Amino acid sequence: MYVLVSPCILNPELRARGITRKEDLDWYFRAVERCRRFNIEIIPLPCPEFLFFGPDREPFSDTERFETPEFARLADDLEKGIRDIIAKQGPPLCIIGVDSSPCCGITTHYTGAAGTRPERKEGRGVFLSRFLDIPAREVSDFSCYRIYLAAPLFSSAEKEYNSRLARFLEDHLFDVFLPQEAGDDIPHRDQEAHRRIYARNLEELEEADMVVAVIDGADADSGTAWEMGYACCRGIPVIAIRTDFRMAGPDEHVNLMLEQSAHLVRSTDELLDALKDVRARKSRR
Repeated sequence: MYVLVSPCILNPELRARGITRKEDLDWYFRAVERCRRFNIEIIPLPCPEFLFFGPDREPFSDTERFETPEFARLADDLEKGIRDIIAKQGPPLCIIGVDSSPCCGITTHYTGAAGTRPERKEGRGVFLSRFLDIPAREVSDFSCYRIYLAAPLFSSAEKEYNSRLARFLEDHLFDVFLPQEAGDDIPHRDQEAHRRIYARNLEELEEADMVVAVIDGADADSGTAWEMGYACCRGIPVIAIRTDFRMAGPDEHVNLMLEQSAHLVRSTDELLDALKDVRARKSRR
């Protein structure tokens, strides 16, 4: 299993002068950490912008600079090298790119003519648009993979379901914190244990990129509801999974405060789709 990665994620000095923010570096680091965590081989893509325009270049967005026979020949050669890797190793898991980049944008890229105001357009950049047959992820999205799994854990059935859901998520390359595996599953606890469990769960919530909450039942578990509320207030995206067909009202699957503060899904397939679009759920951050 391997990914093709925009080279500036591994070496930010390849980027144009002055455009790299601390936030970018955090995303790059965590994307690499995710690959290491799940033993995913990283194969860097070439950077046609760096190779064609040189290392010490000012930022630019006019795509006219790419519309030359010389650049086209370079891009053709670079694409052939990548296609040779794919032919030898099989299809990659995905391409990891950097949005807004004229070359390596995934969902958006800057474009325009010289002297005009930069315009951000939807779609892949000039180079990555040559690989539309390969799925692609934006680096800030791929770097969000740490899940806090909030769920009731008081019966064998509940704990078994939670464990199966955690394994399912880990099989899809998410790092899952499951409170029942950290000591929060025993009936007899003293006050010191309560404080320790609370502190550990709170720490893990703070570190999570997102919360997945199980809200089956006639009403959501109180601890799960608290964790959802805390995450919402902290700007951490919450995805609530409810497989229970009962309704709280004509237009409510569950308590409206929980439903309105989370993205509700009804199956694990819907859950995976929701997790692929984490950035869109960070509007409250």
